[in-house]
Amino acid sequence: MDSEIAFDRSPCYQVYKSGRIERLSGETTVPPSLTPQNGVVSKDVVVYSPEKNLSARLYVPEKVTDEKLPMLIYFHGGGFIIETAFSPTYHNFLTSAVAAANCLAISVDYRRAPEFPIPIPIPYEDSWDSLKWVFTHITGSGSETWINKHGDFGKVFLAGDSAGGNIAHHLTTRAKTERLCCDSLISGMILIHPYFWGKTPIDEFEVRDVIKSQKIEGSWGIASPNSKDGVDDPLINVVGSEDSDLSGLGCGKVLVMVAGDDLLVRQGLCYAAKLKKSGWDGEVEVMETKDESHVFHLKDSKSVNARQVVMKLAEFIN
Repeated sequence: MDSEIAFDRSPCYQVYKSGRIERLSGETTVPPSLTPQNGVVSKDVVVYSPEKNLSARLYVPEKVTDEKLPMLIYFHGGGFIIETAFSPTYHNFLTSAVAAANCLAISVDYRRAPEFPIPIPIPYEDSWDSLKWVFTHITGSGSETWINKHGDFGKVFLAGDSAGGNIAHHLTTRAKTERLCCDSLISGMILIHPYFWGKTPIDEFEVRDVIKSQKIEGSWGIASPNSKDGVDDPLINVVGSEDSDLSGLGCGKVLVMVAGDDLLVRQGLCYAAKLKKSGWDGEVEVMETKDESHVFHLKDSKSVNARQVVMKLAEFIN
């Protein structure tokens, strides 16, 4: 029956035995605004992608004139299942980030699992199409005037939190292997509490709460139901897999942010350590916020620690 719950991930979502999903959070949206918020204006655009009708929200400082700005291409979190680029959570975060970094931001809205599951893998492909669309503006003749006028393609940063951090990693790798544009590299990548996992603890310091681990693995099963390897799928087991080679990462520097009370903290720290040892020719920086949980900066955006996350992002970009 449709009332029977197969997987309960409250307060985020519930999946019923019928296959129906009920999203309990992350569904509220707010409109963009050309009236300045914190000195930043925003608008929504359609990303050209045949038959997909993808969207993104753009942000620029209100007082920008003719100068070129660093570009922050951002992928939202939510376990591939909840949240959008248009939720108040991400609208407020990107507004704060743009105000602090004086940059142009493109917040990508990809289609979500389970309606569009990962094995295809639609969230990654949508994000890749959006990234390619951004680079159609490199000559200044693309469809979006803000990017043509203000986008500095010598300073492009990919970033995301949780599932969005996972996407940012895979796209930064793909940008190099598929030669995104003119052999140029992404300038940098920012991973905030990235969603990496595997069946086996990553090291002796990774303490796993059984119930929370089951929720992580169950959530991946909802997002990627046909993955024969479960959480050892290379899309999520980026750090623990012996086959995972980080040496081909297509950017010049990386910032990994982790939270001390996040179950994913060791995954993020070990990602940074593995990247340093991989032979990749770039710079790695780590920021750990003690006594904080997963994506704390989104839950209480006015806290001192949340503000430090925004300022560190701005410092890294500039």
